[in-house]
Amino acid sequence: MSSAGELRVYRQRESLGAAGDLHYGLQLLEGTRRYAVDPNDPEATAATLRIYRPQPTLAFGQRDSRLPGFGAAQEAAHRQGYEPLVRRAGGRAAAYDLGSLVVDHIEPDPDPIRESQTRFSAFAELFAEALMSLGIQAQVGPIPGEYCYGEHSVHGIHPEQPDRRIKLIGTAQRQIATGWLFSSSIIVEQGPSIRRVLTDAYAAMELEWDPLTAGAVTDLYPQVTVCDVENAILGTYAQYWELQNA
Repeated sequence: MSSAGELRVYRQRESLGAAGDLHYGLQLLEGTRRYAVDPNDPEATAATLRIYRPQPTLAFGQRDSRLPGFGAAQEAAHRQGYEPLVRRAGGRAAAYDLGSLVVDHIEPDPDPIRESQTRFSAFAELFAEALMSLGIQAQVGPIPGEYCYGEHSVHGIHPEQPDRRIKLIGTAQRQIATGWLFSSSIIVEQGPSIRRVLTDAYAAMELEWDPLTAGAVTDLYPQVTVCDVENAILGTYAQYWELQNA
């Protein structure tokens, strides 16, 4: 990824609630409309990187909400302590919680569609680079049977069992006329909880997948913490952007 200018960093420390946190990313994206009119507008969104630890959430895709078993899947999420929400982006259900990080990258852009596919590959490589800086064997690409299948998922490989691979990062993006939002969920800790809620929800929706693809960084590298990953992400970003605290 080439150098890309200045980026404001907002390390969100207080949750707005599962729904509120998800909505706030869209609110920041809407702020690019103001930026297009007046970059000095205090409510405008300039290029921004937002990082936060999410509340336990099972984020369903739009297609999931039309399945006969969707209601049962929502109930399964509630039983496991995860709030079921439907996100505006595509894909299938994905889970994250306080052992995870969500990274929202928002930028004003007069032509946000033009590089939408390139964005998927570029950010996947960036996040894989961040994980590798911690000694994690990370690769870009789907693994067979993974939940919320994506061509640009980032998975980790067990250091002593190369056949054991776990999806660690899923990505999604949304564009409006004046900018784009690229959101990445990174599962660092609490892998068993992630597997349980996904297993119950996918069973309710009768979706085939391999539960062994779900988990967290600590299932492969127990010594890594959420703080380690957050610092690694910011360190990698700093190689390509001029970071400014928001």
